[in-house]
Amino acid sequence: MTARDHLHRFLAFAAVGLVGTGAHYLTLAGLVELLGVDPVAGSVAGFVVGAAVNYALNYRLTFRSDKRHREAATKFFAVAASGFVINAGLMHLLVNVAALPYLLAQVGVTGFLVFWHYALNALWTFK
Repeated sequence: MTARDHLHRFLAFAAVGLVGTGAHYLTLAGLVELLGVDPVAGSVAGFVVGAAVNYALNYRLTFRSDKRHREAATKFFAVAASGFVINAGLMHLLVNVAALPYLLAQVGVTGFLVFWHYALNALWTFK
């Protein structure tokens, strides 16, 4: 796979990720603003929703996988679990320790995680 192919696939991954991120942020904001849920818990719940959306779209669109769902989903959600831990930890540090606004913190965490998730999914999950 050429560098150009990787760039195109990364851009597709990022575009698909916008949909999953939208689901994540809508869940987060809805839980925090409408239901008064703690921002860290809302972020974690949103992360789970976004991961489910991302798996479905990346399986079909970004990586056009023909792997069995049992294998691909297991690997994808293992990668997502690593991101889940990173997301929760960074959100705790940024919101509760650094006292950043939760949405600003989430934007920064999301920016980091897009590269983390792409690398692991491209090199392991859908390889």
